Amino acid sequence: MQNKECSDGKNYFLGPIIYGCVHTLCSGYTKPPFRWLGLLLKFLTRGLYALILITLFQTELSAEYLYKDEIIHNPKFTHEIEALGDELHKKTGIGLRLMMLRELPDGMNIVHYEKEILSQFKEPTIVMTFSEMNSEVDILANDSSLYKYFDKEGVLSPVASKVQAFLMAVMYAKDWEDFKDIMSHSNGTILPLLGSKTKKHEILGKYSAAMFNGYLDVAQQIAQAKGVELEHGYGDTNQETLFYVKLLFYGFVLYAIIMYIRRMIYKRRHKDETFRKW
Repeated sequence: MQNKECSDGKNYFLGPIIYGCVHTLCSGYTKPPFRWLGLLLKFLTRGLYALILITLFQTELSAEYLYKDEIIHNPKFTHEIEALGDELHKKTGIGLRLMMLRELPDGMNIVHYEKEILSQFKEPTIVMTFSEMNSEVDILANDSSLYKYFDKEGVLSPVASKVQAFLMAVMYAKDWEDFKDIMSHSNGTILPLLGSKTKKHEILGKYSAAMFNGYLDVAQQIAQAKGVELEHGYGDTNQETLFYVKLLFYGFVLYAIIMYIRRMIYKRRHKDETFRKW
């Protein structure tokens, strides 16, 4: 009896099928060669199943701090989050978990979903959640005392600098208190990157860069508040990334100011002429 040959020219050993055939053939025999062959096949099959289960279990354990990933699926991204989260937990006792969701469950808002996840943890835990289809980002802790270790509003701020915050406050603040609130949170490390324009094939890269930037920012703030140093802290890498975002923003503001001045000069020089839009 010959093995069937697949389209790629290789012969494949169909373990379960062969085991079943041999087991059937050997079941009617009691002679040692057949009996030991059946026992050997049983042992190998059970060992294969155990190996598969162990592998799956280890994979599940390895994704402890990148708690859910329905979008990125990048081994390097997973490794960086896991390494940073593990070091932070060992040195501070705080678990910082990231969830990258395609979409929130029907009828559930992001805070409700985070509370449901946090109910599974008894230790101090912070979850950072990104939902692509809902266009939402949030951070929630299972103990309100954890917020003293990091600036949630600052991390989630849509502005990345004091100058940008001032311009935003001038344009959108409803009152003085609102103005001060906008000015007090001007170190956003997630939304400025998520709001940047990218090509279609670069979207996943933007998501991973923005969320890693925010994850790193929160981890560094917690570590600093606890008086520890993270080996996976990457120094000021996140600030260097935001530098380019700020540079583009300032360039746009400068261009707008120049165009405004030119327009005013043109209007003054041509007071008696019909003003043309340009």
